[in-house]
Amino acid sequence: MAKTALITGASGGIGYELAKVFAANAHDLILVARSLDKLQRIQTELTQAHDIQVSVLGQDLSQPDSPLDLFERMQQQGLTVDALVNNAGFGDYGPFAECDWARQSALLQLNMVTLTQLTRLFLPPMLERGYGKILNVASTAAFQPGPFMATYYASKSYVMSFTEALAHEVKGTGIGVSALCPG
Repeated sequence: MAKTALITGASGGIGYELAKVFAANAHDLILVARSLDKLQRIQTELTQAHDIQVSVLGQDLSQPDSPLDLFERMQQQGLTVDALVNNAGFGDYGPFAECDWARQSALLQLNMVTLTQLTRLFLPPMLERGYGKILNVASTAAFQPGPFMATYYASKSYVMSFTEALAHEVKGTGIGVSALCPG
């Protein structure tokens, strides 16, 4: 039976590249991003190139209800997630005192809260099965402060700290938790 990877932010960049890697390694995929048309093109590409199933979901994960909605949709469809890739995220540039708060709030929601809630929702079923992988996409920004991108750098520092702590908590359970820190 094929393993299934759920990848957020899969319509481009790192998420798209990770989808290709999982597909090449015979994982069925659940790809999530705001841009459904891009996801559908990727779905066609990967199903034609590999003998796998690819499901796509257009969803804005910066909305507070989106993690639970996504999890419930997976449950209703009877889908098992063996690998959770928390890749969705974005940054913003400018002096913090002048930033658009709505954009900063969405950044914090997506980069930290959604990632944490998705992990909290998908981890218990993995623990029950004794198998699972969680990959949280952080950044080299996690290792230093970032003037004019303060919330982005802080959010990636959170992702790194959360991932390290969680990896320690699940040690020996069959669950692997790691962070990817592109530069």
